[in-house]
Amino acid sequence: MANITIRALMQIDNLQPKFAAYNGATVQGSIPLSGDTVLIGEFAPGNGVFALIDKALKASAVEATTQMVEREFGFFILRSSSNAEVTAARDAILSELGATMGDRIKPAITSTQIITSVEPHQAQLLNKWRKGSLLVPGQTLGIIECAPAAYISIAANEAEKAAEIDMVEVRAVGRYGRLFISGTENSVQAAIEAATVAIEAVDGQAQ
Repeated sequence: MANITIRALMQIDNLQPKFAAYNGATVQGSIPLSGDTVLIGEFAPGNGVFALIDKALKASAVEATTQMVEREFGFFILRSSSNAEVTAARDAILSELGATMGDRIKPAITSTQIITSVEPHQAQLLNKWRKGSLLVPGQTLGIIECAPAAYISIAANEAEKAAEIDMVEVRAVGRYGRLFISGTENSVQAAIEAATVAIEAVDGQAQ
């Protein structure tokens, strides 16, 4: 397929319980479970996602979790309890594009924030649109933003591995990805640091 840009492509194994539960509450199709492996991608132009997912599903035993086109990009999630099946799906997509993982765009962190003792009214505003855990007033709120957006999924999974935090919101679609987590100040700090390291470790082409 010509003229398809791999904005993001990542294989995440050992999906963490809270991140898996968040996805389960928000996805369109097959629900990912804790311990699963997922393949997450973002392409431009967006309509290319449909043919690529068709190839991946035919080449492996993965299940479709999400496929969508927003204003600019196509986004998908595929899942399986088998890491090997997800690898087969990933390789089918790369083969169709004549590409390697090194052709994806390297993510960049655009912002991180840690807000201690969140004010009650602000917490309630965030709770109006969050899809994950409630943000309790007085907790510490951590926010990390990256581009391309889909890579925020790596940040979410690694943040949960690193510390006891709650998953408030994960926005992996659009121009920027944003992760909102909450907990104690120390746990949020550790989680943000782990998320930052994980994003910075992804290789690829400079934007």
